[in-house]
Amino acid sequence: MPKFLLFILTLASGSFARAQPPAERPFKIIKLDPALDDIVSPDATLETLGDHFGLTEGPVWVQRGGDGYLLFSDNAGNEIYKWSPHAPLSVFLPKSGYTGNDVLNAGAQTVTGGGVAILLIGSNGLTLDPLGRLIITAMTDRSVVRLEKDGTRTMLADRYQGKRFNGPNDIVAKSDGAIYFTDTVWGMRGAEKSPDRELPYSGFFLIKDGKVTLLGEEKDSDTPNGIALSPDEKHLYVTAGLSKTMRYDVLPDDTVANPVKFLDAGIDGIKVDRKGNVYSTVRGSEIWITSPEGKRLGVLQMPQITTEPRPRIVATNLAFGDADSRTLYITACTHLFRIRLKVAGIRPGPQR
Repeated sequence: MPKFLLFILTLASGSFARAQPPAERPFKIIKLDPALDDIVSPDATLETLGDHFGLTEGPVWVQRGGDGYLLFSDNAGNEIYKWSPHAPLSVFLPKSGYTGNDVLNAGAQTVTGGGVAILLIGSNGLTLDPLGRLIITAMTDRSVVRLEKDGTRTMLADRYQGKRFNGPNDIVAKSDGAIYFTDTVWGMRGAEKSPDRELPYSGFFLIKDGKVTLLGEEKDSDTPNGIALSPDEKHLYVTAGLSKTMRYDVLPDDTVANPVKFLDAGIDGIKVDRKGNVYSTVRGSEIWITSPEGKRLGVLQMPQITTEPRPRIVATNLAFGDADSRTLYITACTHLFRIRLKVAGIRPGPQR
């Protein structure tokens, strides 16, 4: 067969479509404790589900009978995407985090792969309430909203004591309907220096029965970010800046008390499996797996790619998905990944 025909047939077959560029650092599972073998197989592989996104965040799995799909935010694209194993990637919700039109003055600025400056204008964290409705931190609208079954949006909160939030970030819902979320400075142009800022601190909050309660506040350098509940919902984990992850006791009225430092690292997303192990996106390119007692069991080291313009593979958040909840989905700025685990994770929404 002529070489040019072979080349054309190869292109048509899609052989090149899934080809991966050379890796400066490959994906690696680093075992720090034998207990890691009960969580993830040493030969488990990291699968790329998508790339060339702006900045992926806030994944959540939606189970529908024996099937389901993943929703995740593109914070730079101002959209929520829907990934399904049975259909092409699609836009689930446009204008997910900023419903206005003045993008020249909206959203904080950051830099993504290849040194490209982008605006953070989309939604960030996503979760499901006990009825299966999607709850969204609309970061640049500086509000927490619920997406109803008919597609309309219901405002759950946009202020505390009359002052607008700075930029709701991550979120988790309790089985009784209580909602916990973090508020950062990334919802405003200029971030902490924005003239539109009304709350002088970064905090984490409770929404319950239509009331907003401040649970804790930090200086901007230790801004609360990732947030998750333990399997029995007796503890709340909150990451705070680069230096720490805190654990709080959840009281009968859903407020929190007795803070203790759980981990000497924080930064971004956090999720928990059914055995209570904590998964943290730390240092951007690592996912730490920590026992409920605070012992580090292992690390999922994210790959880094050298080709230019260089993609920004920085793990931002996590979600457990599939019917058995044993797939860990990972948003990583320009990429979306998944890896199979041996343990099932906590999945929000109806438990059936």
